[in-house]
Amino acid sequence: MSVLVGSGEYTYRVEEGWGKLPEGWSLGDVGGVAVDRQDRVYVFNRGGHPMVIFDREGNFIKSWGEGRFVRPHSICMGPDDTVYCVDEGSHAVYQCTLDGEVLMTIGTPNQPGEEFSGAPFNRPTQVALSPEGDIYVADGYGNARVHKYTAKGEHILSWGEYGTDEGQFNIVHNICCDASGLVYVADRENHRVQVFHPDGRFKTQFVNLHRACGLSMQNPEDPVFFVGELGPFLAINRLYPNIGPRVSVLDRNGRLLARLGGLRAGTEPGTFIAPHTGATDSHGDLYIGEVSFSAWIPVFQTQRPAFVRSLQKFTRVPAAA
Repeated sequence: MSVLVGSGEYTYRVEEGWGKLPEGWSLGDVGGVAVDRQDRVYVFNRGGHPMVIFDREGNFIKSWGEGRFVRPHSICMGPDDTVYCVDEGSHAVYQCTLDGEVLMTIGTPNQPGEEFSGAPFNRPTQVALSPEGDIYVADGYGNARVHKYTAKGEHILSWGEYGTDEGQFNIVHNICCDASGLVYVADRENHRVQVFHPDGRFKTQFVNLHRACGLSMQNPEDPVFFVGELGPFLAINRLYPNIGPRVSVLDRNGRLLARLGGLRAGTEPGTFIAPHTGATDSHGDLYIGEVSFSAWIPVFQTQRPAFVRSLQKFTRVPAAA
């Protein structure tokens, strides 16, 4: 029997076993997922084959990036059939063709900015593109900054500092941009998404989110957001119900539309361990990648098994007429 998750207009069927890999292959932690104009799914992961590409049915197409990336963290699909790959481990962003050819590098690979200095980059986490083609980089684990670049990689401005006030960050983890130019930033350990004008001025924030980690957007003209919320890792609250891990669906004003996942972390279909990234295709189907390997011991406090699921597909179920 099919497993359904979500509610109302955002009800999904879990596609168990989606994503058929070649014999002997496996995915590691899935840092990033993106979908191209042909609904091919790009999975940026920390296994032996960093970029794995599937068709919409989950058939393996090809892989690339072997030996190139240090620690894959996220990807962003460009409008010009390119993909931006954020390699946290080399402290750099790579614009690549869909076949893996590097077209542009932002940052100096393996030469990070000084930690906590605000200088780009120190363990960057994600890229977003403005309607005009400018590039925003979330930076990240070793900084508390958002950097804005031209489409050619020329620095324009930066904003953010450590803290909990408006415009301050506690792990700038993910970022996206809508058709009006507003910039949405998952401020993970401040449990919120902050919204900014293109010049870095604070506009508003979405709250009531537990460790907002993944942040993806459907329909930039009238955005709907999918927020992967990491569950509790602390010994004192690790087993608390109803605070994640889960995926929350929000409208453009931050209003909750639906939630996917169980009351606690789980390995059953439709539950999550650590939802880190998400993307939707042209049909409205949802793909969620997880850093399940890294999160296993903090979440379950047991030895990790040999296989851990780190990617799920959710097929949107049409609302009843």
